[in-house]
Formats: sequence, structure tokens, C-alpha cells
Amino acid sequence: MNLNIQNETSRLRAVVLGTSVSNGPVPQIEDAYDPKSIEHIKAGTYPKEKDMTAEMEMVAKVFKKYDVKVYRPQIIENYNQIFARDIALVIEDKFIKSNILPDREKEIKAIQYVIDEIDPKQVYKAPSEDIHFEGGDIMIHNDHIFIGTYKGDDYSDCIVARTNMKGVNYIKSLFPNKKVKEFDLNKSMKDPRDNALHLDCCFQPVGKNKAIIHKDGFRDPLDYEYLVDFFGHDNLFHIDKNEMYNMNSNIFSIAEDIVISERNFTRLNTWLQKGNITVEEVPYAEIAKQEGLLRCSTMPLIRD
Repeated sequence: MNLNIQNETSRLRAVVLGTSVSNGPVPQIEDAYDPKSIEHIKAGTYPKEKDMTAEMEMVAKVFKKYDVKVYRPQIIENYNQIFARDIALVIEDKFIKSNILPDREKEIKAIQYVIDEIDPKQVYKAPSEDIHFEGGDIMIHNDHIFIGTYKGDDYSDCIVARTNMKGVNYIKSLFPNKKVKEFDLNKSMKDPRDNALHLDCCFQPVGKNKAIIHKDGFRDPLDYEYLVDFFGHDNLFHIDKNEMYNMNSNIFSIAEDIVISERNFTRLNTWLQKGNITVEEVPYAEIAKQEGLLRCSTMPLIRD
């Protein structure tokens, strides 16, 4: 397999799409990784496997419509394998395994058959366990790489902080010719409306020169201003706290002019359509209850 990912929006040809089959029982609160899941566990509204599976199959149908090759993880019984973006990422022609939460190590083994199609010299793993990063925090944008991180003193105690500065520096070391810019994100285990779990929960490029952004997702106002200067204010679609909570920035691009988006994102989808972007609307509100959406459950392998 000849990997090629240069940005978030070029025409998609191959992707890993997670699976919710045999997703397991509702987790105990102490086993949940994020505040939104905890909220739904407490409320008795945690998503059911059959509903999530139906949602993911709708996404698979959209990929088939656009002739995208789709890889699915091998099923691990009673195990959550929805969020394929967390476990690895592709930048240029390199496949980089994430250093993820120890409980989730099984997930990478479930896509080993995909990795076996890749030249072993192009497969990378961070050399030290204290180098942390997940794919949701890392976005390639042509000659730039944008990385979400958390610089708080309580990083080691903050389970919703997934990428540290050692992770940022590791990515920098792999791509010395790229401009790597990190963004310090707001984190909260108490309120999902104050928690930018990954960079793609508060920002994502879309189309040719536009992006979706949530200003309050950034701890440092200068990080937000950097993106305003980079894209231009008029090219940014600003989402509020509730829209971030519902994961409006976590849509997924099949091409510069085609995206998959949640069908209830009325304001966002209208803006995209006005920008001559085709919006393939799917139901994904059940998946969203776990603080992830379309970008989180997909890992692109090849774009034109």
C-alpha cells in the first residue's frame, strides 16, 4: 500500500473506519475516559450497540458511493473499537502508531492486517512510553502540521489530556521540513462543554481554505489568533459551546467539495453548502455521546 496523506481535504481513496460491533456493556463511571460518556452513563442514555452500528453503516455506504476502499478493524469481543483515529495516523507516506491509553493497546492489533500491507520501513512507533499523542490531536495541512496538546502542570493526572509536548517534539523529529505548530487546549473531566478532548473537537480545516473553530477550546488566546491570521476571519466558521459539545468541528472530508456531516448540524451544513460543498448528511448523534464523531472514527490512509 502506498500511503499518501498531505492534508485533511484531498480526495480520499482508502480509510480505516472503526466498528461498534461487539462494543461491550455500558462502562462503569470509573472506567470512562471522558466527561461526556460519564454524563450519559449517569443519565442512562449511553448509546446502544445496534444504534451505533446502524450509524456507522451509513458512513460505510457513503464511502462506497464515492468508491473509497474501506478497512474495518477485526472484531474484539466486548470491546470499544469505534475511534480508529486515536490509535494511529498517516502523515505523508508514514504510518505512525499512537502512544495511547494502555487499556486500548488491543485496538492497534485489530488493524495489523492493514499494517501488513505497508512497507515496514514506513511504520513508526514512538521510542518511549512517556511520548504521548493521539491522531485526533494531529492534523496535516500541506506544509504545516497542527497539533493539540495540554501544557497544564496537572497533565499527568488529566485523563482527557492525550498529547504532551514530548509527543509534539516526536512528530517534529519525523518531519523536519514541516512547520509544526502546537495548540494548548482547554481540558475538563467535569464539564464536556469545557473539554476539547482533541484538537479536532474544536478545530478542523475544510474545503480549499476554510476551517471550523471554537474559540474557547484554546487555553491561550494567541493560539486562536494564530489560526485567525492563518485562515482569515471570514474563512472561519465559529461554533459555540453547545455546537462543540455536539461535535460540529468533527465532520470528515472526502474531498475539498464533499464532506460527511451529522444531519442535525443545520447551521454548519447550510454554511458548507453555501460554499459549494456537497454535504452527505448521516445520523451520528449516538456515536457523539462518547465525545467523538466522524473524524474520530476514521483514519485516512490514501488521499490523492
